[in-house]
Amino acid sequence: MISLVRTVRVKEWPDDYMYARASEWEEKYPAAAGQSQSPINLVSNNAKFDPVLLERPLAINYFTSRETDILNDGHNVIIFPKNRGVETSIRMDPSARSVVSGGPLPSGSEYELSDIRFHWGRYSTRGSEHKVNGKAFPMEVQLVHWNATMYPNFEEAVGKEKGICIMSLFVQIGKENMGIRALFPESLAEIAYKGRQKTTNAPFNPVGLLPEPDLRDYWTYEGSLTMPPCFEGVTWILFRYPMMLSAEQIDDFRRLYMYSKDQRPSNGCEGRLLDNFRPVKPLNGRVVRASFQ
Repeated sequence: MISLVRTVRVKEWPDDYMYARASEWEEKYPAAAGQSQSPINLVSNNAKFDPVLLERPLAINYFTSRETDILNDGHNVIIFPKNRGVETSIRMDPSARSVVSGGPLPSGSEYELSDIRFHWGRYSTRGSEHKVNGKAFPMEVQLVHWNATMYPNFEEAVGKEKGICIMSLFVQIGKENMGIRALFPESLAEIAYKGRQKTTNAPFNPVGLLPEPDLRDYWTYEGSLTMPPCFEGVTWILFRYPMMLSAEQIDDFRRLYMYSKDQRPSNGCEGRLLDNFRPVKPLNGRVVRASFQ
């Protein structure tokens, strides 16, 4: 069973949107028409090297989760790591928090990990939300954080200045990822349909997903959430080096459905959960900074 804080978030977050109709989002969600929207096409030659990012190295301190909730919400696969600390209806016990600080984040602020989301394509030529020099990747994994120094919870931080930080990993096809295999030892079949969730007791530390020891190399810019209501105030950190998943592991995601088991898609729709990425948005004069030359 997902805890109260997660149940509330899933229930109250907009659920009536479709990635296939992302061009219509701004009609219902005004923030989606903003000038600092995400994702973007990152042109590496235009990124500005900022040595200040190295003076305040990105610091990632994640706890190992002994229980992990995994949800198919019909739009994404969402991982909710649970720490040893006692949960309340607002936030984790502060003695057992997974946080990130430094780098492009405000001095003195700690951003707490909220959840991990996956975006993928029907084919391996697309799937990531961000592009690099016009190239899309088969998948993008996003670690979503909220500013726990400035705000009491995730919901209060959304849409606020410096409220959210998302660290993003591009995925390339390669060897099997053992961290993901530990979470999904068989397949994703148990959460095949919308609303299905499971709890795994396999130890999981999100740091295992990150391109250690290459955390120094990343791009960063100010943008927005890539799902409705598309609020801005999001600091994006895009790692230069990719995460590897096997072709079979990515195919597991492509077998999921965007509808619940007791429903059927209408108008002959296939109903597979595919191409759950927002198209890139204009940069509109924003500066993309790089921690490397």
